[in-house]
Amino acid sequence: MGTRRQNVTFPSNGQTAHGYLALPPKGLGPGVLVVQEWWGLTRHIADLTDRLAAEGFVALAPDLYGGTTTHDPAEASKLKAELPAERAARDLAGAVDFLLDHPQTVGDAIGATGFCMGGGLALRLAAQQGDRIAAVVPFYGLPDDPDFDYRGLTAHVLGHFGEDDASLPAATVDEAAIRIGEATDRRPEIHFYPAGHAFMNDEKQPSTYDPLQADTAWRRTLAFLWAHLG
Repeated sequence: MGTRRQNVTFPSNGQTAHGYLALPPKGLGPGVLVVQEWWGLTRHIADLTDRLAAEGFVALAPDLYGGTTTHDPAEASKLKAELPAERAARDLAGAVDFLLDHPQTVGDAIGATGFCMGGGLALRLAAQQGDRIAAVVPFYGLPDDPDFDYRGLTAHVLGHFGEDDASLPAATVDEAAIRIGEATDRRPEIHFYPAGHAFMNDEKQPSTYDPLQADTAWRRTLAFLWAHLG
């Protein structure tokens, strides 16, 4: 179990949700939602949230597990199983409201990025929220349902995936990109990296972290978010 990294609360799905909010140095900026991996709101996710804020975004990482974090795959699988994707998307809708209403957020749409489980949830959320999400960036994650209906998604899509990710074959990613293109007027921008799953995560052990590929994906993400939110 890890320590809590919550510093804000907001109404969500009829209850009170928690999250980690990081603000840009200049005070105002576009909003970006950061959706956690199945490990919870870990140091890694909080660090990415801080990095987005340092680049000028109002960044919020909702805590979908209510303070629980883990580095044990069996426990992470259990926590994810106890969080149905549809409920998580509804909970995340409250985070969208919170970000759009925040006095330091500029614009009438936000971005969303997510990692592994969070990548799939970010895409689900973009389909649910329509034009309130202008850009979505999944890292090595897709909706669990291979037949997920992407209609409703109007966001621009940038996807980052590992060539050596056994849990998410390239053919599965390509199929999802085709489904997005068929269901919307968006043609996703997909990048494959010579790396394994979770190549952004410098905290996970045993590690598949690849600093070179992580840096490339991060630079692309920042340029993409500014292009569609700036």
